[in-house]
Amino acid sequence: MALELNADIGEGWDDGRLLPYVQRASIACGGHVGDAASMARALELCARLGVKAGAHPSFPDRENFGRATLAASAADIERWVVEQVAALQAVAAQAGIPLFHVKPHGALYNLAAHDASVGHALVAAMGGFPGLALIALAGSPLVQLAQARSIAVLEEAFADRRYLADGRLAPRSRPGAVIEDGDGAAAQARRIARGEAVATLDGGRLLVRADTLCLHGDRDAAERYARTVHAALQADGLLPPA
Repeated sequence: MALELNADIGEGWDDGRLLPYVQRASIACGGHVGDAASMARALELCARLGVKAGAHPSFPDRENFGRATLAASAADIERWVVEQVAALQAVAAQAGIPLFHVKPHGALYNLAAHDASVGHALVAAMGGFPGLALIALAGSPLVQLAQARSIAVLEEAFADRRYLADGRLAPRSRPGAVIEDGDGAAAQARRIARGEAVATLDGGRLLVRADTLCLHGDRDAAERYARTVHAALQADGLLPPA
């Protein structure tokens, strides 16, 4: 099946070297990083390269780059997501650039995927932004929560992250959780796109059905890695038509 590629941007890396390889991008909007100026730059870059832009809200935790879980009520989480998406929406409206989706970041992404309370809070926040799709971990309970509220969902897989047999992403703290080489990431991307099972970090096999595949830019040699994955999928006819 064809898989679109996406990236998380506006996080302080050279997005212009990564975006030529993706069809969709999620822009940091003030939680883990980002401000009005960085949002405007990322939006303009997306518009220039024909990439669909969306919001990348997180726990408001710049110290830990949004990768630590914050103690918060469902109301807190809903408010944080609404505030961050609205901030990007305001910058986008001023520039005349449309938004297409919302993708939570880091700890919020992982919690919302399987924690019903956090998932409901995220879905409630999405209700304030009709027309935006939600990017969620493929096969997770969050997918069903959002669909039950008539929110369009793009199920997401990862080329450079190992999975556990229950479908969760292996925590970054576990050795081997991140696939460091481009060829290894390309091989996993190909298996996902072909509907083949991938090897899990805990010794199992997992089928991952996805609409979009994330290419992380917050790493050294991100451009080479993205180019390798893109070339592998393109060679096999596994990307959408240009």
